[in-house]
Amino acid sequence: MRLSKFGATLSQGSGIVSLMEDLGGALRDNPDMLFLGGGNPARIPAVESALKQALQQVLDDPVKSQQMLGVYQSPAGDRQLLDELAALLNKEFKWGLTRHNLALANGSQSAFFVLFNLLAGEGADGVARHIQLPLVPEYLGYSELGLAENFYRADRPAIEYVGERQFKYHVDFNSFHIDANTAALCVSRPTNPTGNVITDDEMARLDAQAQAHGVPLIVDGAYGMPFPGIIFTDASPSWNDNTLLVLSLSKLGLPGARTAVVIANESLIQSFASANTVLSLAAGNMGPAIARQLIASEQLLALGRNAVAPFYRERAAQTVALLERALVGLPFRIHKPEGAIFLWLWLEGLPITSEQLYQRLKTRGVLVISGHHFFPGLTEPWQHQHECLRLSYGQPVSVIARAIAILADEVRTVYHAG
Repeated sequence: MRLSKFGATLSQGSGIVSLMEDLGGALRDNPDMLFLGGGNPARIPAVESALKQALQQVLDDPVKSQQMLGVYQSPAGDRQLLDELAALLNKEFKWGLTRHNLALANGSQSAFFVLFNLLAGEGADGVARHIQLPLVPEYLGYSELGLAENFYRADRPAIEYVGERQFKYHVDFNSFHIDANTAALCVSRPTNPTGNVITDDEMARLDAQAQAHGVPLIVDGAYGMPFPGIIFTDASPSWNDNTLLVLSLSKLGLPGARTAVVIANESLIQSFASANTVLSLAAGNMGPAIARQLIASEQLLALGRNAVAPFYRERAAQTVALLERALVGLPFRIHKPEGAIFLWLWLEGLPITSEQLYQRLKTRGVLVISGHHFFPGLTEPWQHQHECLRLSYGQPVSVIARAIAILADEVRTVYHAG
């Protein structure tokens, strides 16, 4: 069998496919694995109860249940939900949205596949254009979404040291620049894997530069505002006609529903909806049906503010404290926890690579993620990317504590061995 260039691109070994296979295989081989890898959201009783109640309300209503189970939606998705979301966001943020500024997709991963390839790659003029990541580390899942070579260009961040044991990444505006072949800028806020929240000032500067060069600014809000709102620092959501904001229901507690919301100008939404229909026919109905119930009960934003964000804020603080105690005396720093569901551990001068450390920890029953996966588009070698680990804190504290004790023992062994 001969594959097309498209087939070869998507079926070849990729970071996210290998990672998911490795994670799944490790858990099959050892069901007792201490799982600090992956991005599955934590189980939060108040959230689970609200989601169960919302779904039950849909199932109990013959009209709503039939619409959820037996009807295709329009290309942009459930029109009633789009109207209700536009009204909710206008009430909160005065963005001036209508239904025509929004579209639904079957998860943000598929949404970004469509969006990135609508904007970047070889243009009608034969010129190859790229997605620019103003700073890395960035989300691993972007890496193989592009259907052209050299699809991403990334910039190293500036590093601010915070106290004795923390640090923070910033956009390095001294080196960052947009060129004629930039198709769009893209940032996640907060960032997977680091929990970094790009500041309001940095966002304003990126927006100004994007508008000046006539390219859109894509903001991946899968963990951010307005929902699920897993942000622990001051940050304001923003949108304008040049901004493309992607939201998700996954980290609110619905990863299985595969529902994303794309917010953009009307022209881009029309293009997105057409392309998404070709690829997916229609967005699924379960996530939108639950979201409509949450809007009706005024819980869509409230769940994030009152249950999801407080849960992760407390869990982040607990995990930081565990790491600081376990790693005392070793050269480590933790990225300042500002949001999302991960901590980013930097082991300065690590004698082995983070991938080798990942493999060693896996043999001891601890699953983390090597940091080297999270630098798409960075072409210059940088030792820093081989000194970091991503740790999820979605598991119970008892699991996190046991995993960190093993991690600290292994790291200490590595440093002492030189």
